[in-house]
Amino acid sequence: MKRYIVETKHKREQCLNIMKNFAAYGHITHFVWGCESGVCTGWAIIEADSKGEALLSVPSIVRNTTRVVEVKKFSPELFQNLHDNFLK
Repeated sequence: MKRYIVETKHKREQCLNIMKNFAAYGHITHFVWGCESGVCTGWAIIEADSKGEALLSVPSIVRNTTRVVEVKKFSPELFQNLHDNFLK
């Protein structure tokens, strides 16, 4: 399985509705939220087979504004190899 960071943003006036939708969807506790700090965004690390599957972790009302990024951990050796072969 792959790992993805799922980031979903909303406007402050949408907070209550967004939280209700996430609670009803059953994924509110999978996310950490910045709303109380004035950053109306939720983040989660989701394990899924694809980006599309990871996107299913958010209610449909926010899918079109949600960002999903595949992430990986690197050892120093793997990072050096990546740098040497791909990032030049």
